[in-house]
Amino acid sequence: MIKIVVTFGIIAGLICGGMFFLQKPEDGLMDFSNGALYGYVTMIIALSTIFFAVKQYRDKYNGGVIKFGKAFVIGLFITLIAGIVYVIAWEIFFTNYVPDYGEQYLTYLEQEMGKDGLSTTEIDTQLAPQREMMLAYQENILMRLGFTFLEIFPVGLVISLISALVFGIFF
Repeated sequence: MIKIVVTFGIIAGLICGGMFFLQKPEDGLMDFSNGALYGYVTMIIALSTIFFAVKQYRDKYNGGVIKFGKAFVIGLFITLIAGIVYVIAWEIFFTNYVPDYGEQYLTYLEQEMGKDGLSTTEIDTQLAPQREMMLAYQENILMRLGFTFLEIFPVGLVISLISALVFGIFF
């Protein structure tokens, strides 16, 4: 089980983390309008490896049968490993390419609010909490690592549940 979990976890993490380096910001402001969509679609595709890992474990090592709990644990371990690789990739990308990520994101939000017709005072009032959060994000590596892990973990959790249901209950 360990070999399958590590292999598929690293593959999923490299796919997710590799996307950062394919979308390097060229001229300052990153494209925040569709970045989350691309990021989560990539996570879903990458974490689909959970499905293949559970199937491989079931067929190769468990005689074609697997219980829900075992399938779910395999998925969670893959998610954990993929999450760690993803966090490391983000930290490398953040440090080397977008150390001003928070400022870029706040600039994007200001521009979007301006397009919606909000005044400078209204924008400043609405963005005050985000400014505090981004300052903490920039300065506190543990907070940044935690938030980054929490981006990928729910996706892996859902895919783990689906895979465990498919293989542990239905097939």
